[in-house]
Amino acid sequence: MTFVRNKKENSDSSIVQWRIAVYVRLSKEDGDKLESDSIQNQKRIIEQHIKYLQDQGEQIASVEIYSDDGYPGGNFDRPEYKRMMRDIEAGIINCVIFKDNSRLGRNYPELGRLMEEYFPQKGIRVISVLNHIDSLKDPHGYCSAIVSFSNIMNDDYIRQLSIKIKSTFAMKRERGEFLGNYAPYGYMKSPEDRHKLVIDPEAAEVVRMIFQWYAGGTPASRIVKQLNALEIMPPSVYKTSKGCRGFDHHSSGGVKRNAWALTTVNSILKDEVYIGNLVQGKHKSTSYRTKKMVPTDESEWTVIEGTHEAIITDEVFAAVHERYARHPRARKGLQTSYLLSGFVRCAHCGGRMNRNVSHGVARFRCMTRIYSPERCQCPSIREAALEAAILKAIQTQIQELADAKTVIDAARQVRSDGCASNEHLIALNRAERERKRLENAKFRLYDNFEKGILDQDEYLHFKEKYNAEIAEQEEQIKRLQTAMAELKEARRQDDEFVSYFEQYGNIDRLDRETLGRLLDYVSVEDAVSVHIYFKFSPEREKLLDFARNIEEEATSAAVNTH
Repeated sequence: MTFVRNKKENSDSSIVQWRIAVYVRLSKEDGDKLESDSIQNQKRIIEQHIKYLQDQGEQIASVEIYSDDGYPGGNFDRPEYKRMMRDIEAGIINCVIFKDNSRLGRNYPELGRLMEEYFPQKGIRVISVLNHIDSLKDPHGYCSAIVSFSNIMNDDYIRQLSIKIKSTFAMKRERGEFLGNYAPYGYMKSPEDRHKLVIDPEAAEVVRMIFQWYAGGTPASRIVKQLNALEIMPPSVYKTSKGCRGFDHHSSGGVKRNAWALTTVNSILKDEVYIGNLVQGKHKSTSYRTKKMVPTDESEWTVIEGTHEAIITDEVFAAVHERYARHPRARKGLQTSYLLSGFVRCAHCGGRMNRNVSHGVARFRCMTRIYSPERCQCPSIREAALEAAILKAIQTQIQELADAKTVIDAARQVRSDGCASNEHLIALNRAERERKRLENAKFRLYDNFEKGILDQDEYLHFKEKYNAEIAEQEEQIKRLQTAMAELKEARRQDDEFVSYFEQYGNIDRLDRETLGRLLDYVSVEDAVSVHIYFKFSPEREKLLDFARNIEEEATSAAVNTH
């Protein structure tokens, strides 16, 4: 990899006016570490290095600090990091300095892309103080395998930390400790022990009222209307009034709602927490590199009985669930749900839209408008119109993916024929050569000992040194082999991803299984404005961007040829 300088005529670092971005980061996991990892100490180390650059005659035009305090290194979704990247795109800065690679990030694939592709392409000088990396003064060192090894170590740190955290959480769940960020409605965290639930008298009275109404025969839909008519604050609003800042935008679609909803009442009626049981572990993260959560199988849940004081008696809870069993949510006479059931949301209030049939015409209506019309006036939409819009969107997206795959496959063939270099393979070969060199040097030690060139103490010292260095190289080789396997697997997954959707290439009708695999949700503004969100949007955009870049490169090459 060749590092791209800002301008050829400014290759002398004493002439270039450096506009420096100082990036510092500290995660919550780092919070109990020594001063060496603190934000203040990071700044001190970097300030000393900037002073050193000035003493060397370099011109410092400006210094801007970007500080992400309390953000993990495995995720690049950080506000100050994003601001720094916007400033790079705007040409405001041309040099980035951080204490060491781990402060920029611990996600090896993304960190490698930044260090090896993005920064060089943007002409950004990169300085990692404690890693002794300066892309301007030592471009060969910047591109060396050491940088890759360091990044792999940082990524492995996140993986190991994730395993430890999951193990700790599992142990706490088994002990019956509450691990949620916020206590369920009707409870609050004990002032003496935040892992213990105690009853919130005000909210608990509302919970008892909901269970008593339902057990007495009142439908859940009527309970919603009664709660709104009594102007009782729904759980998210109530929690916010009690100082829980995380509930400021807590509801469907991230929109703050001030009304009770049918889903809220149903979730309360089904929750075992109200009879003193803790049910935890219903969701898990998809990867240690992301915060995305997916539901877990019910067999994996941790259920501990009698962990806290009950609000509802077992008898009332049993009566409620017996009634639930007589009112399934599936289609009447069938074992499956309606086609779009659970997928449709109101774009105005974020509430759920349910299917209703009037005069033989099926429509989706906003539940907030039905139960609290003064809070939302979203118009209904015909089921047939929604199905047609979704089918057309699926057909369009699948065709785009198929076209993108054609472009990517062609480019891969060209690059394969052209024997494109493999950075990981080069680094692996370099590490293997270094290991072989060390083994040969170790082998010659004994000859030197026999010839009297080395005494016994020197011989043992160098032997131990070579053994340690050989072991280090072997560990690095294993990490590179793992990284190569992961890249190969990522490429295979991309191919499988497109192939998975190609099977729907000739789709001409929708079914529940297909929607469950492809569709995230549908947001309705009115009969004309319908926004459709797919589960595969990030992956789709990545592949489409890749294909567009390939086409742009091909167009540019054709123009230059002529």
